[in-house]
Amino acid sequence: MKLSEKSQAVLEVFRELEVESRDFVQQAGLSCVVGCGKCCANPKVPASPLEFLPFALELYENGAIESNLRMLDSLGSEGFCLLYRPTSEDGSKGFCSQHTHRGLICRLFSSSARRNKQGEKELILCKVLKEAKPEAFAKASAAIKHELQVPIASTYYSKLADIDAFLTETYPINQAIRIAIELVLRYKFYEESETLEDY
Repeated sequence: MKLSEKSQAVLEVFRELEVESRDFVQQAGLSCVVGCGKCCANPKVPASPLEFLPFALELYENGAIESNLRMLDSLGSEGFCLLYRPTSEDGSKGFCSQHTHRGLICRLFSSSARRNKQGEKELILCKVLKEAKPEAFAKASAAIKHELQVPIASTYYSKLADIDAFLTETYPINQAIRIAIELVLRYKFYEESETLEDY
């Protein structure tokens, strides 16, 4: 499968999750607290290069890939996610500058569940959201054990692994983005080299 085909397959998984999670969020009344960026400010958020393949390809097409590599260099290993734009000094408030290209964990948070050791569904939420919306959290937690349908996080990680198991290895988020960018640069270099050889 070509890199561009893998990218399209990733986007299809994201579209499927968006439809399923939108239904859940509407019924559960749970969504991230507006303006909160605590998760985004954590440099250790796990992600895979495959999740950011569509983003890296778009950067290449828009001629912005080198500038984003420089931004990654300036952020360092303990910096905020490349896509995050903090609006407070401590980074706890802000927004995602590339919401359509956010990672899988960002899409799953507050709109999906995992199974615990007893096989029961547990909502994937942060402390901030649990404290801000305790009633909605309690109601949704009870409802997913019965009638309320909720996306299961592991299902979507499996769907990505089916596209490319090697590229779904997880890293700290900025490292995953860097690997995706470098992969696209190598791919485009060889693709262009082959095109030149045809002349």
